[in-house]
Amino acid sequence: MNANPQQPSDYRFLIGLLAGAAVGAGLAVWLTPTVNRAIRQGQDVRDDVADAVARGAREVERYATAAKSDRPAEPRTAIAG
Repeated sequence: MNANPQQPSDYRFLIGLLAGAAVGAGLAVWLTPTVNRAIRQGQDVRDDVADAVARGAREVERYATAAKSDRPAEPRTAIAG
C-alpha cells in the first residue's frame, strides 16, 4: 500500500484563494470612489446633452408653429442657466 495521504502543511491553494480574495476586496474598496466619480460625471454629461436636445426640440416646435400659422417667430432672449 503506497497511498500518499495529503500532508497537513499543504494548504497552498487555500492560502492563494484567501490572498486573492483579500487583494480583490482591497482593490474594490480602493477603486470604488474613482469609479463612482466617473459614473457621476458621465451622468452629468448625459443630463446636459438631454437638456440641450430638449431645448432644441422646443425651438424647432416654436419655429414650426410659427411657420404653420404664417407669422414670424418671435425673437428669443438668451436665458442664463
